[in-house]
Amino acid sequence: MSTPSLSPGLLQLLWFVRIVEAGSFAEAARRAGVTTSAMSKALTRFEQKHGVRLLHRTTHALSLTDEGDRLLGQGRHLLDSLEQIETSLAELGNQSAIGRVRITAPTAFARTCIMPELPAFLHAHPEINIEIQLGDEMADLATRGIDLAIRSGSLVGLPGHISRKLYSFPWIACATPEYLRLHGVPETPEDLAGHRQIGFRNKGTGQIDNWRFMSPVDGKAIRHVPRPKHVFDDGEAAWSIVRAGFGIGWAPAWLGLDDLRSGHVVEILKDWRIAEAPLSAVRLEKRHTPARTQIVMDFLAALPSTWQI
Repeated sequence: MSTPSLSPGLLQLLWFVRIVEAGSFAEAARRAGVTTSAMSKALTRFEQKHGVRLLHRTTHALSLTDEGDRLLGQGRHLLDSLEQIETSLAELGNQSAIGRVRITAPTAFARTCIMPELPAFLHAHPEINIEIQLGDEMADLATRGIDLAIRSGSLVGLPGHISRKLYSFPWIACATPEYLRLHGVPETPEDLAGHRQIGFRNKGTGQIDNWRFMSPVDGKAIRHVPRPKHVFDDGEAAWSIVRAGFGIGWAPAWLGLDDLRSGHVVEILKDWRIAEAPLSAVRLEKRHTPARTQIVMDFLAALPSTWQI
């Protein structure tokens, strides 16, 4: 058993017990991972401090004095208690890797990126139970008992929370090759006004999201206010209409990686991309994080983390 951090007197008493049980200073030192000299000096300091002699030392043997015999029982009781405490702590540590982890995540991200990988994780960790709540708003983690919230963008203004960046991704304007063949390819964000646009209504604000670009010439931020022909409040639904060739959409790249990589949907205005947005796992600031929560957070961080297309 590894000895916890104790006062010098208690540590010396425990080493006395170990010397007796081992039968020699050398064997006790080996078991404790210290030198024989250190073990011997520790016992001598204990004896000198308390004015007692615990062991008769000869070249070939050790024997208990009357004082040592009386103290040995108390020392063994202390050692047993410490071993029980260490066993309990180990059990508690194992238990913290068992149980439910509650996650809240944007609906489209959870369906597109988490759910395809989740079965393999659950097979590997049958002791962990997962609850996923879908939503794009920032939940009150304490009130709803949420362990992790997956969120993108700025997390400024969240006191009492800790965030861990998982990865970053680009927002892109895109359409099908067939749509662009029929309607032309926009060269600048201003050209979007002459195209059919697919809008996304943010459930939190009730507003249709603006599209953001950055000039490749001077780095100036450009905010495009779409006048969409079709509007959806679900990212996957909006993407499906873009994929069907009904217009141009602006979306996070992870929403349609397979379509983008296969060429079924292509990016436009790539030179006008804004900086990639971070995606983070947010949790309440606590002294201790259960092992199960850390395991789930590591799983989320190991999801495909490159959104290059």
